[in-house]
This record gives sequence, structure tokens and C-alpha cells, in this order.
Amino acid sequence: MLLIYSGHISTRLQYIASVMMPTIGITDWQITTNKDDYLTHEGAKINYSHTRTATNECWIIPHTILFENCIAPQSIIVNQWNQMPVFFESTGSDSSLPFDIFAAAFYLISRYEEYLPHEKDTYGRYCHTQSHAYKHQFLHLPIVNIWLQQLKQHLLQLFGQQVMQPTHFSYIPTYDIDIAYQYQHQPIGKNIGRFLRDFALGNLDAVTEQAKVFSNISADPFDVFPWLNNLHQPFQLKPIYFVLSAINKGLYDKNIPLSNKGMRQLIKQLQKQAQIGMHPSWQSHDAYHLLEQEKKILQHVTQNNINQSRQHYIQFSLPQTYEKLLQLGIEHDYSMGYGSINGFRASFTTPFQWFNLAINEPTNLTVHPFCYMDANAIFEEKLTPEEAEKQLQHYLHIVQQVNGTFITIFHNHFLTSQPDWLPWRMVYQNFLSSLRID
Repeated sequence: MLLIYSGHISTRLQYIASVMMPTIGITDWQITTNKDDYLTHEGAKINYSHTRTATNECWIIPHTILFENCIAPQSIIVNQWNQMPVFFESTGSDSSLPFDIFAAAFYLISRYEEYLPHEKDTYGRYCHTQSHAYKHQFLHLPIVNIWLQQLKQHLLQLFGQQVMQPTHFSYIPTYDIDIAYQYQHQPIGKNIGRFLRDFALGNLDAVTEQAKVFSNISADPFDVFPWLNNLHQPFQLKPIYFVLSAINKGLYDKNIPLSNKGMRQLIKQLQKQAQIGMHPSWQSHDAYHLLEQEKKILQHVTQNNINQSRQHYIQFSLPQTYEKLLQLGIEHDYSMGYGSINGFRASFTTPFQWFNLAINEPTNLTVHPFCYMDANAIFEEKLTPEEAEKQLQHYLHIVQQVNGTFITIFHNHFLTSQPDWLPWRMVYQNFLSSLRID
């Protein structure tokens, strides 16, 4: 067992230790305030206090944040240590780490900065440019996991493998189904209008494509689901499809309603191969009654309890959105990333329990961070397919190095074989071809 000594056991310290320890393979651990028990402990130990107590210990000098109950602006000064950005540094000591890894990890994982006054982007979301990860150029790194690798190495040097269990990399492909079909199951008037417009503009490829779909010669371009299933099978991947189920169409909610027979059939087919999650509409962000209705409709179609969710356009605010999801019975959220840039919003690439700073308590909501979304690469960062493929490989390799969980978001309507989208389809296909899972 690994024993952590602290002069005080706070809710925040208990929480962040419960996140950090399993990440480096430590499942048997405990925090104590009894110094005698700590000193006589023969196993691995971490001294989380202001005074060194033994020579054979990992000594970390605490910052104050884990022993506070309030939310207040923190002094964040980022410096480099072992070629890594760190903050909440300890000065003038021979501590094992030159910064408080517990406090720094808590600040980033809890999204502390998002509870403070901040700027919103054009969609009303927390603006990524406000984050310390962006300002100090470590958004592209799961820096908490990287710090934890350093802590793990230090503990191994001191105590060997006695408390460590192996950890493993995993990959979870996820998809947002905002528009399941381009032509099929769309309103007749919409298809006729589109056909006449393309014909008048001389867009004969689009006219021919639509004619082939309705003649059953070709599949709908957005119906890439059989292709995806074939990609998943060699790696035994377990995908999750988040289905937009807005009751009323809107500027950002353009899905085919779940009252449509074709949509219901698609969901039932996907259920045989994957998990189904809800994708709350833009309109439901500030309307809890709509959120409830959308979940009920999706549960009626699937005949299953829906306990997984991802926000449409990654539209969420802390703590309000997560509080609503918990009230709704959602246990797993996959929204922890940005809808404006790729990277690690929580600087962490491992699922974790959400800590609600507003009540200073951990919750039962498991947060599953993502770091790559195709829409970000295409529309926000304006990458070429070649650049996006390199970026995707970067995130894959860095998550593999820390044995984290790699979660990507792709949209079916950006994975078609239509000429404009074929290069992006190949980005994903090439990525999966390079995937290696032990």
C-alpha cells in the first residue's frame, strides 16, 4: 500500500488523489494525518506537508488550493522543469518535485479557471484562448498525465514495483450523428428544391448523385455506417454514436427527427454494433424540459436507458450543464474538449469523476475527455487533410506514451466518398490502419 501523509485531509485532496493514483497503476493507497503511522509504514509513501519527515519518502510541498473551500483567482506562474511546463512551484527546498503536482493537477482537471470570470466565444462557450494551457502553449499535451509519469518514475526509484499495477492505452472512436442522411428520409419538398436548384445551376454531378440514391443504385452519401463497421471490426473497437434528437429543427439543429421510420431503423441497426448516446440539441442547452423530452424519445427508440451524452457544438458551461445532466440521469459525458480547437481541455487524457467546485464535492458523473474532432481541424484550424493526419498521429502517439484513453470525434457527413470529402475520409481510414492496440 502507498501511504500519503498530510496534516489535513480535505475533500479536494482526497478527490485528486483518487484521480491520480489509479492513473499510474496505484490502486491500494490511503491518506493519513497520523505522523507516527506514516513514519513506521514500511511501504511506499508520499509526504504532503511543509516539512521533510524521512529520507525514504517522496516529498511534495503543498499549495493552499486543496485546503480551500472557495473559488478565488489563483496566481499561476508557469515555468519549465525537465522540459515540461509546471506551476504552483516550491522554492528553496529539496522536495522530490519542484511543484505541487496534486494542486496543479486539481486546478486543471477541475477546470477551475472556467468557474472564474472569463470571455465567451461567438457560440457562448468558454473561449479556449482564456485557458492557461493555450496561453502557455501546452494545450496539445496531456500535461497532467505527463507529470504523473514523472511521479511514477520517482516512486519506482524509491520503492520499486511494489505498489504499481500495469496501465494500458485504449482507443474509443465516437461519432456525432447530426445529419444521418443527405437525401433519404429528408422532406420531399427539400429534396425537390435541391434537385431543381442543382439542375438549374448545372451541377450535374449532384443531380446524378441524387437520382442514383432514389433509384436505389447508390447508397445515400452520408450513410457511411457499414463502412465504419468494417473499419472497427479488425481492432474490435467499441464505438459510441451520439444521436442528435432535437424535437424542432433550428439553425444548429438540422437532424432528421426520430419520429422518422428510417432514423429509428438506423438507430436499431447501430445498436447491434455500438453504444448509443444522446447529443442534446442546441435548443435544449437552456431548456431543461426539452432535454428531458429528447432523452425520453431516444430511450423509446432504443428501448434502453441512455446514460451517455455529448453536447452539440460542445456547448456547455460549468457547473450548470453538468448539473443538468446529473439531474437527467446521465452518468457519462464526452464533451470535455473544445469546439474551437483540438487539444486537451482538462490537460488530462484519462476518464475522471467530475468535481463540482460550486459545492466543493465530487459527483457521480464520469467525464471522458476527447482531444481531436474533425470539425475543429477542418473549419476552426483550417488544416489541410495532410496536416490533420499529422495532428491526429501526434495525439495518438502522445496518448499512447502515457497509457491514456484516446477519444476522437468524427461526423458521418464529413466521412463520405464525395470528391470534396474523400481526402478527409482517407485521413480517418489511414489513421485506423496505423492503429496498434495491445
